[in-house]
Amino acid sequence: MMCFLKLTMFLFFFLVVVHTHSRVLVKEHIDIGLVNDKNSLVSFMSCIISDPENTLTSWKSNVVHVCDWSGVKCNNASNNRRIIELDLSGRSLTGTISPSLANLSLLQILDLSRNHLTGHIPRELGYLLHLQEPSLSWNFLQRNIPLEFGSLHNMYYLDLGSNQLEGEIPPSLLCNGTSLSYIDLSNNSLVGKIPLNNDKCVLKELKFLLLWSNKLVGQVPLALSNSTKLKWLDLESNMLSGELPSKIICNFPQLQYLYLSYNNFVSHDGNTNLEPFFASLMNSSNFQELELAGNGLGGKLPRIIGNLPSGMQHLHLQENLIHGAIPPQISSLVNLTLLKLSSNRINGTIPQSLCKIVRLERIYLSNNYLSGEIPSTLGDIKHLGLLDLSKNRLSGSIPDSFSKLPQLRRLLLYDNKLSGTIPPSLGKCVNLEILDLSHNMITGKIPSEVAALSSLKLYLNLSNNELQGPLPLELTKMDMVLAIDVSMNNLSGRIPPQIKNCVALEYLNLSGNSLEGPLPYSVGQLPYIQSLDVSSNQLNGPIPESLQLCSYLKTLNFSFNKFSGNVSNKGAFSSLTAESFLGNYNLCGPFKGMKQCHRKNSYHLVLLLVPMLLFGTPMICMCRNSMIIKSKVRKKQRAVSDGCDAEDEEKDETKELGYPRISYRQLREATGGFSGSSLIGSGRFGRVYKGVLLDNTRVAVKVLDTTTTTKDDEISWSFRRECRILKKIRHRNLIRIIMICSKKELKAIVLPLMPNGSLERNLYDPNNELSKKLSVIQMIKICSDVAEGMCYLHHCSPVKVVHCDLKPSNILLDDDFTALVSDFGISRLLKGDNGVNSACNSISFSSTHGLLCGSVGYIAPEYGMGKHASTEGDVYSYGVTLLEIVTGRRPTDVLIHEGSSLHDWVKRQYTQPHKLESIVEQALQRFSLSCVSSHRNKIWEDVMLELIELGLLCTQQNPSTRPTMLDVAQEMGRLKDHINNFSRETKI
Repeated sequence: MMCFLKLTMFLFFFLVVVHTHSRVLVKEHIDIGLVNDKNSLVSFMSCIISDPENTLTSWKSNVVHVCDWSGVKCNNASNNRRIIELDLSGRSLTGTISPSLANLSLLQILDLSRNHLTGHIPRELGYLLHLQEPSLSWNFLQRNIPLEFGSLHNMYYLDLGSNQLEGEIPPSLLCNGTSLSYIDLSNNSLVGKIPLNNDKCVLKELKFLLLWSNKLVGQVPLALSNSTKLKWLDLESNMLSGELPSKIICNFPQLQYLYLSYNNFVSHDGNTNLEPFFASLMNSSNFQELELAGNGLGGKLPRIIGNLPSGMQHLHLQENLIHGAIPPQISSLVNLTLLKLSSNRINGTIPQSLCKIVRLERIYLSNNYLSGEIPSTLGDIKHLGLLDLSKNRLSGSIPDSFSKLPQLRRLLLYDNKLSGTIPPSLGKCVNLEILDLSHNMITGKIPSEVAALSSLKLYLNLSNNELQGPLPLELTKMDMVLAIDVSMNNLSGRIPPQIKNCVALEYLNLSGNSLEGPLPYSVGQLPYIQSLDVSSNQLNGPIPESLQLCSYLKTLNFSFNKFSGNVSNKGAFSSLTAESFLGNYNLCGPFKGMKQCHRKNSYHLVLLLVPMLLFGTPMICMCRNSMIIKSKVRKKQRAVSDGCDAEDEEKDETKELGYPRISYRQLREATGGFSGSSLIGSGRFGRVYKGVLLDNTRVAVKVLDTTTTTKDDEISWSFRRECRILKKIRHRNLIRIIMICSKKELKAIVLPLMPNGSLERNLYDPNNELSKKLSVIQMIKICSDVAEGMCYLHHCSPVKVVHCDLKPSNILLDDDFTALVSDFGISRLLKGDNGVNSACNSISFSSTHGLLCGSVGYIAPEYGMGKHASTEGDVYSYGVTLLEIVTGRRPTDVLIHEGSSLHDWVKRQYTQPHKLESIVEQALQRFSLSCVSSHRNKIWEDVMLELIELGLLCTQQNPSTRPTMLDVAQEMGRLKDHINNFSRETKI
């Protein structure tokens, strides 16, 4: 019995020891796994050169547990805790990706997107067999996609877009990844074919395939047809060829977006038959957008186009070889908002039935062979905001029914065979911004109702017609128009001196008419005039000296008139030649080929001065005594009334802002009496003057003009709006008020004077010495500053704000070229913290205040259709600004000369490598970077390409596909840090 008890106790103690030892081993095993994970992250950290946001600070602490490190997430298992997620996206990290991340053997999510990472993608990442979501997009990664990624069988999300990856797409990546649902390899330099070349490559779960902007060739692989859940297919801007993939598309019942533009596709039956392709889309009941532009597709538009899914919204077929008539059946697409058929070979008439597409907002039918009359039924499309029928063979008169289009913003009918007169009813199109009726056979006078369209914001072009009569005085009330062209008509009479009221005018062409009388001195008072052509008229008298003072003036043509007198070669005339003055036989001046002026004798001037001195002195003394007496009376009156006393509401505004008030007299003294020499800008509601206060503070005084023809309530609304917004925001990249003056007859905002002017001045003013000092590093810093300021307005401000008018002239630069966003006169306050949608729903873009809600060229396309102000609209404006900086072209110039938006123009260049290279090279020359080493030059070229690509993303037609300003600010910050690091390393 005793032996049994001893044996039992021995066994008991043995089991206790074994159990305890096993627990120690298990614990050690668990600790070893997490310790290895920690060591892997420490090794990753050692490859990071820069961490501007101090993301990895917690990683250096011995107190913080590894599972609590920034961006790290562990599983919840109690017996095997390991790292399963590493998210360091948008942290501006600079360096390389360490292969040691492969030791995180249970990692499921890896997100290093939107950083400055360089080097290559480590092939060791392909050993993370549990990895489900690798995202490395928006970095500077190079070389090939690792073949080992084909071993990631659990991967369903892959995003390597917007890098500098080269080589072919590994076949194993697509053929072994049966669970892949999302693939984004876009915006790289990948070559070769899409590697889905056999039946074994089946991606049954695939919903998104984004391969746009690469160098892929060959046909769309037939094996893609097995991906029956596909919703989004974007192959745009590659070099793909072959017939349109009809047999593949018909297998995608859930397809919503299909982008095949700018490739080398052809239609069926030798590029003659489009019907099979359109038939392949009929089963996709949720289909919304189709883009086939720029392929050279042949054939006619088939009748079955009307059988496409009724929910379709966008149809892009421009820049192809499509011929034949527009089938009336297209009117069955009742939800279509955008129709682009321009630059094809379409003939016949415009279908009357287009009016059934009641949601249409934009119609592009330009550059075709359309004939017949313009259907009056187009006036029934109430949402129509843009109608482009230019460069066709249309005849007949302009329909009166256009006056029924309340949202019409742009009417382009040039280069046709239209006749009759201009309908006065067009004056009812109160939102019209562009009217181009040039190169037709239109007769009669310019209707005063049309000339009174003060809503025109870009240009009025009536040139090359048969118009008669004088220039209507109402024309001088267009205070927002940038260009007026009435050349090559039969206009007569005088040029009205009130033309100076067109304060935004940049281009004025009056040539080829029968205008007479003198050229008004006031023409030289147009503050932004760049081009003036008055040639081939009957103008006489001297050429106004005021034109010499126009700092922006580049082109002048006075030829074939009856001008007389002396011509100077100073100021804006210094770059002219005698060719600008041909046919004016009574002119003389210093230009080669022009007759020289003879100096007049001055003895008769002396004879005139003698009696003036004898008899004039007593008169001057008498007047002086009278003026002294009157001056004393005025001083007493000013002592009583000089303060900026405001009405009750304005007093509350001033008090609420908490800024000191300043008298009208002080403002006059600071600006030299608001003299022309102090003027630094002007606009619809007033002018901006520079000045110096008594304490030597340099200021910009924004004076609102209450004497204009604009309604006073508009001015008061704009003034209060800007004060209210500037009061609520605080950010280093947003302008701040110094003080305000608010009284019934004077409303002024006093702001700090930015010593380096505006971004616009630095980009374009040839007389601005500062423009020569800007470097690409400064430009990137400026773009980053603006993004930070806008990000604050959208995401961080106590009251969310939509700016509504972001552009270079509203971006000011302080003494160290820090950018500050200014001019909040038409901004929108967005109340509430639930985002912008609810607030914006109550504010229509077509405001009853009649304010200029944005500037032409920078306005988002959805604004032009009467949509609500939104943060997406600001993103669009920012994107246009980026494209403008890189290309050096104003969006309005592109619109006038190219007939397209800056986005569309850049996108066309982007698809043609030699043209894109030309844009980049010109940008490098402007920033004095064309003579650096080839290695450095490659870096700067990549920077320019990054800006172009970000600009194109921000200016996409669909607002929902644009990034947020938070995304943009992170991307610009990433690019700025990358450039700064590169500059330090290379000592630039």
